[in-house]
Amino acid sequence: MARTVAVIGASGRQGGAQVRQLVKAGFRVKALSRSADPFYGQGTPEGVEVVAADLYDEASLVEAFSGAEGVFHTHPLRARADRAVLVASVGRAAKAAGVERVVWNTSSWIPDRPGDPYTYAGNTAGINALFRTGVGATVFGSVLFMDNLLTDWARPFIVNEGRFVYAHRPDLEANWISLDDVARIMIHALDRPDMEGAWINIGGPERLKPTEVAERISPALGRKIVYDPCTPEEFGRLLANAAGDSMGTAEHDVIAEQIGAFYRYNNTAPTRPFEVDYEAMHERIPIELETIGEWAKRQDWANTNGVRPPFG
Repeated sequence: MARTVAVIGASGRQGGAQVRQLVKAGFRVKALSRSADPFYGQGTPEGVEVVAADLYDEASLVEAFSGAEGVFHTHPLRARADRAVLVASVGRAAKAAGVERVVWNTSSWIPDRPGDPYTYAGNTAGINALFRTGVGATVFGSVLFMDNLLTDWARPFIVNEGRFVYAHRPDLEANWISLDDVARIMIHALDRPDMEGAWINIGGPERLKPTEVAERISPALGRKIVYDPCTPEEFGRLLANAAGDSMGTAEHDVIAEQIGAFYRYNNTAPTRPFEVDYEAMHERIPIELETIGEWAKRQDWANTNGVRPPFG
């Protein structure tokens, strides 16, 4: 009988990759979403059950987790301040439902010392809150996603103008990782008893400057892509604008300001939160991960591809 994993935020980019990789690995999936159509009209994959649940309703989580061996959790971007509160709720609900392992993808770097602001401090608080629920848990801090380049705040510049527009200073290095590889690592953790109670920062096999990212993706586009840095403030507005009408004016301004401040910090942070020690990570997690060039070649860059959740 196939094993079952519940995926929180299945309608988002990260949850969608987790669903995709779980199905590929032979798992049954409970796709948790407040949307009746989390797959954007593409149809529900075989072996996937869409389950209504709300992160702010713990009872709904207990019911949704029932029968699942594992829970994959990705915190929603638009609930940044509630990170520790919501992951604790997930932990309690999973324990009540008899779940064996919660795997939390923090979607950002996890610090190993106090003093880091923004989601980084929230990650530390969240890890503590999750572990204190008593549920078996593993936490991965994925530092920066290749799939961000496919979003409506980055892709149009690449496809239409040959510009990779991002809020990284030109010499900032990062271990970009694909969402599919993040999902594969999360699946790998389910059968690793030594990873229960562990947190690990994860990134891809290359540490690249943004100019090198542009060079690596150029062959997939069939043209030269150049890096064109924007300010953190401009980047915040681009990201918030990608939400379109789904976000009101007040929330738009808050998200834009938060993202701008976050990237101002990332450009100067002495802790270098977009980098990981890949050799040490790979020794602990012996999975071969794709390079950004390999990832770019298998993507659909066409303007006609409309299945692009803006967040998650």
